[in-house]
Amino acid sequence: MKAVLSILATGLLTAGAATAATPYMSADWAVQACQGWNASAPLANELGAKWVKNDKNRGYKIIQMYRTDCGAAGKVEMKIVSQDGKAVCTYAGPVATAKLDYDVDYLMHATTKDWKSDMNPATAMMFGNLKFDGPKLEAMSVMGPFKAFMTLASKVPGEAVCPSR
Repeated sequence: MKAVLSILATGLLTAGAATAATPYMSADWAVQACQGWNASAPLANELGAKWVKNDKNRGYKIIQMYRTDCGAAGKVEMKIVSQDGKAVCTYAGPVATAKLDYDVDYLMHATTKDWKSDMNPATAMMFGNLKFDGPKLEAMSVMGPFKAFMTLASKVPGEAVCPSR
C-alpha cells in the first residue's frame, strides 16, 4: 500500500511539474484554455445562441491570440463550433488556419502583463492594451462572454517564458 501511495504521489508531482512548466499562451496552454471555455457557462452557453453561428456557413469560428512581447510567431488558435446549442471549443493548439476571415474570426494580442491582468476588453481595446482584428461590433454585442474569455485567459496557468515554436 505504501508503495502504491508513493507511486501515485510521484506521478502527481511529475504531472504538476509538467503543468507548471507550460509557457503562458503556448499550444499546451491553449488546450487548457479550450477545456476552460467548454466549462464556462458564459462562453459555451451564451455564445451558443447567435455568436457562434456567424461563421459564413463554414461550421466554425477561429480565435487566434498571442503575447505581443513574444511575437506573432507564437500565436495559438482555438476553433469554436456550434454543437447542441452551445459554442464548443473543439481544437486548441498551434495555428492550423492559414487565413482568417475577419468578418467572423478574431485575432487578439496584448502584452503578457495585460493578458494576465484580467482586463476589461472594451477598456483594453479603447486604450490600446488589447490589439484586436475581427468583427468589432459582434464582439461589443457579447461583452459579458468576451469579459469571461479575458478572465479565462488570465487564469489559465502558465510560465512567463515565451513559447518556443
